[in-house]
Amino acid sequence: MSKKNKQGGLVFSTNRNLNIEPVKPEQEETLPPQQQNLRIFLDRLGGGKLVTRISDFVGNTDDLETLGKMLKQKCGVGGSIKNFEILLQGDHRDKVLKLLIDANYKAKKAGG
Repeated sequence: MSKKNKQGGLVFSTNRNLNIEPVKPEQEETLPPQQQNLRIFLDRLGGGKLVTRISDFVGNTDDLETLGKMLKQKCGVGGSIKNFEILLQGDHRDKVLKLLIDANYKAKKAGG
């Protein structure tokens, strides 16, 4: 998403009668699971902790959070959704890959 000013560049006005309607953020259309190309990475965070990262999801945040919640429940681990990526605590690449393929997502392991 762009972080540009959506009000046409207006930053400040002394006109008290100026009415600016707030612009609603556009929700990106979520692609069907068969068209998603998800990549599953294994990252190491500070302290040597392993994190399974699922990236390249195309869609709105509600659908991403639903997918992340399902993966966290099925793997029985904690995690979060940040920067349009799903983060799961620990090395769960094989299980996540099987779960995504069973849910008709196109997914593959990436990285080393």
